[in-house]
Amino acid sequence: MSEGELSLRERKKRATRQRISNVATGLFKERGFDGVSVAEVARAADVSTMTVFNYFPRKEDLFLDRIPEAVEVLSGAVRHRAPDETPLAALRRLTLELRDQHHPLAGPNDNFPAFWQVVIDSPALRARAREGLEEIETALSDALAETAPDTPDPALAAALIVAAYRSVYVTTARRLLAGERGEATAEDHQDRMNAAFDILERALTPA
Repeated sequence: MSEGELSLRERKKRATRQRISNVATGLFKERGFDGVSVAEVARAADVSTMTVFNYFPRKEDLFLDRIPEAVEVLSGAVRHRAPDETPLAALRRLTLELRDQHHPLAGPNDNFPAFWQVVIDSPALRARAREGLEEIETALSDALAETAPDTPDPALAAALIVAAYRSVYVTTARRLLAGERGEATAEDHQDRMNAAFDILERALTPA
């Protein structure tokens, strides 16, 4: 659902959620994840601690706030694809659309190092990131099982898709953390993502 289709109440809720997350992200980048309490985030965002937890059940979700969106976007691409479009074609198309939109889920960008250094420094955030991948994998498996009944093993297919995404993402992330910047890195990321989809097509297309 687009922003324009939301009710005023829902738009306000989204804006409040984003504001809390933005405030938390700034504090975590400045002082580290473990150096900031949820109560401090609430005070800085001018809301109650209960309001923070209404939007973010776990402290880790204040920083890794796009996990639910990633679950919805990736599984949604499979569920809502055109009748003549394969799940892999829908996911490949999604990666191009996200790139063209400069969406945060498109992949690491030049702002990546400061954000992920906070994650690297926090065992709790690293654990939550791993859980997020598991949530995406489960959602993809369910979407494949429900909408692509000819998929021989939806759980295995979902695991391979997530592994391919992760491999490409991690390679680009390491380059950025090592100091590389610029459009060439982004182009290489997309080239490797396309190559990963080519491999997935060969691996998952029935003979």
